[in-house]
Amino acid sequence: MTICATEDTMAPAGPLAGRLTIAADGSYAARLARHDDAAGSWFPERWTLSGPEPYAVPLQGTQPEEPDSALLPLTDGRVLILRRVADRFAVSLLYPAGPGTGELLLGAVATPRLTLLPPAPGGTLAYALAPEADHTTLWRVHGGANGPERVTRIPGRCTGGAWLDRGGRLLALDRELDGRTKTVVVDLERGGETALLLQITEESNDRLLLADPDSGLLLLRSDAPGYDRLGWGVLGSSLPVRFPECLRPTGGTLTPFAVQPGQMLAPESCAVAFRMTAASGTWLGVWRPSERQLRQYPAPEGWLPGTGLWTADGELLLPYATEAEPCGVARMGVPGVPGVPGEVVEPVGAVLPVQPVGAVEPVRVVGPMGPVRQVEPLRTAGQVEPTWAGAGKPMGPMGPMGPHRSAGPEQRPAQPPVEPLEPLEPLEPLEAVEGPPSGEAAESGGGIVPDAGDADNRSTASAQPSATDAEPQHIPGHPQMCRPVPLQEAPLAARQTRWSVISGPVRISGGGCAAG
Repeated sequence: MTICATEDTMAPAGPLAGRLTIAADGSYAARLARHDDAAGSWFPERWTLSGPEPYAVPLQGTQPEEPDSALLPLTDGRVLILRRVADRFAVSLLYPAGPGTGELLLGAVATPRLTLLPPAPGGTLAYALAPEADHTTLWRVHGGANGPERVTRIPGRCTGGAWLDRGGRLLALDRELDGRTKTVVVDLERGGETALLLQITEESNDRLLLADPDSGLLLLRSDAPGYDRLGWGVLGSSLPVRFPECLRPTGGTLTPFAVQPGQMLAPESCAVAFRMTAASGTWLGVWRPSERQLRQYPAPEGWLPGTGLWTADGELLLPYATEAEPCGVARMGVPGVPGVPGEVVEPVGAVLPVQPVGAVEPVRVVGPMGPVRQVEPLRTAGQVEPTWAGAGKPMGPMGPMGPHRSAGPEQRPAQPPVEPLEPLEPLEPLEAVEGPPSGEAAESGGGIVPDAGDADNRSTASAQPSATDAEPQHIPGHPQMCRPVPLQEAPLAARQTRWSVISGPVRISGGGCAAG
């Protein structure tokens, strides 16, 4: 939320009655309200805006207030009041005290004119300007050690006022000096040092109307184009000030009073609320630099003109007072400023009809799988083919005990047709058998190895399971790799074996492990 006090709203000569001032955090507000009696006297009224529903609490004292008394709500619920008393201004704090009103006198400032500045960030300090003929004194009227205290003395006549940061250190003022008005910045942490902030040309009159600390957006009025126009720029940017044509209405005036907060480093996304005044009445205007157009809306009934605040969610809150509802807040959702800050809502197009879904085809039921078929192992060059055990023949501890067959075409049991399978990874080629042949295995060129009881067999002991009466029925369809079998130490001339899950051990040479 950003609240800016322009020169017309701070003129001490005009009455301040009925104008609502909102606290720095938007929790409270205060204004001068009028009694319903015949005299129509004025009294301070505090609004609570932070609850679920707004409500007003009268802070009337023992005597009615003057219509030029100024009010400033603090974030702790107290209300600062500035009253003119003879040739000075008295500063007091008002707060609810049971059925009545408590008042704490802070002090007085001896000056012919004193105007309150907008609420300082933090909501606990209050400042005021005391303009004189050739200089202006900046006063801290609340938050000092001993009542009101003077902060600095600025050459020239200063008006306006806008805070440039969230810490309450940098204050921008419009200073009139040598016939020209320029905006200067006052550093409160460095003893009130001043520096030039806004100067479009040396001959132009440049005034700051509104500033947003989050995005750095500045709204200003200048006659640099040849006549007074509204423009915008960015604090600390080297880009020139721009004067949009949409902020140049015919037959009326524009006054900014609130800017959307939370748009960090995105000034083009900030929504700005304007009070639009013409002979036909008063209404609302909403503008964003990225849209380059001014949206106009009717004001709610009883709206207190020039007051309101934006929420970080993009909702504009407008206080109003009517006979039926003397304390109310209208919530306005502005198109183009949705719940997500800075996001523009695009219009939704026509919804296309949904095509009907066709009939779903039934799923074909897969039948049970047939028996697993034996697959003939692949042959590679130099590979010793294992011998298939005859069907129905008894097997000894080391393999089938039937008679050995000589070399030549082997007789295998009839196998059903083999279905095509995915190509298997070829087995490692085996070297030819070396060493002196023994028994009938030498005649056949590679048959079944004799039992471990054979004296000529110097291979490792068999790890083959015990013999069965018939060939197992659960033999897998593919040759599977067996778990490696550790070998015993043996002489270099010893023969080693490779096991097959189907046949008995096959004698091979070389190699250092048992693999399937």
